[in-house]
Amino acid sequence: MQPLGPDRDQSRHTRTALVVSVLVAVTVMTLDAAGGSSSPVEPLRAGAAEVFGPIELGADAVVRPVTGAVSLLTEMRELRSDNTALADENAAMRAELATERVDRNRLAEYDALAGVTDGTGFELVPARVVAVGPAQAFARTVTISAGTADGVRADLTVVNGAGLVGRVLSTSRHTATVLLAVDAGSVIGGRLDRSMELGFLRGNGSLGADGLLTLNLVDPDAVPVEGDTIVTWGSRGGSPYVAGVPVGSVQGVQASAGDQSVSATVEPFVDMSALDLVGVVTGAAKARPGPAAGGAP
Repeated sequence: MQPLGPDRDQSRHTRTALVVSVLVAVTVMTLDAAGGSSSPVEPLRAGAAEVFGPIELGADAVVRPVTGAVSLLTEMRELRSDNTALADENAAMRAELATERVDRNRLAEYDALAGVTDGTGFELVPARVVAVGPAQAFARTVTISAGTADGVRADLTVVNGAGLVGRVLSTSRHTATVLLAVDAGSVIGGRLDRSMELGFLRGNGSLGADGLLTLNLVDPDAVPVEGDTIVTWGSRGGSPYVAGVPVGSVQGVQASAGDQSVSATVEPFVDMSALDLVGVVTGAAKARPGPAAGGAP
């Protein structure tokens, strides 16, 4: 038999120690289970609690602020995220409210323009005002989003739901320049609705509340009355102005002592400084049925 080496001797001592430890553990558990509160192990348990209890409390005191700080940071991130979402939502709601007003106004303009078509039979090409500015030698013009590709040509009447806007001055394929009725170079044939007297309307070149027209009647003895409505008397072939388009109402009457003539100040029905949707008249009004030949029976 070979003598035991150091490694085999160490292994035998390890196994012996393991067996003894297991036996001690089994014995302690048996005594603890059998003894209950009077277990001989209870003093050991109490001592361990006294030794390790403060350590556990200290560790908890150290860890609790760290976990609390982590929780606070998480809540702050969530609050910031919620605030950002609320701010975006509020901005979207404000934008929606603003565009809702514009959409409402445009819908009303569409309805009014449709009313012009239904009431007069005019064939209209709808367009939006996309620019305001001078053209050639004229000062009061707008550019609209319709041109020759849409059937628009020069010297066509332009209206909106309120009345006369002006006439087409020039065109490109997709846009057209419109001379406004209030331009100082604009001359429009008008008719008083009450007396049917004819006259000429000239603009003063201003926009907004200051944009007015001056009416001079053909008959120097005819006198317009404040509140009279003026409509276009029309042109041959409906160019540049078709007949019967409301222009404005008489706001005041002035008499000239020099030549004894009478003129009237006319306020346009159309607000030229707030133009958006307009219609270009590309077709004449439908013929209205008249009395039968030979008169009424």
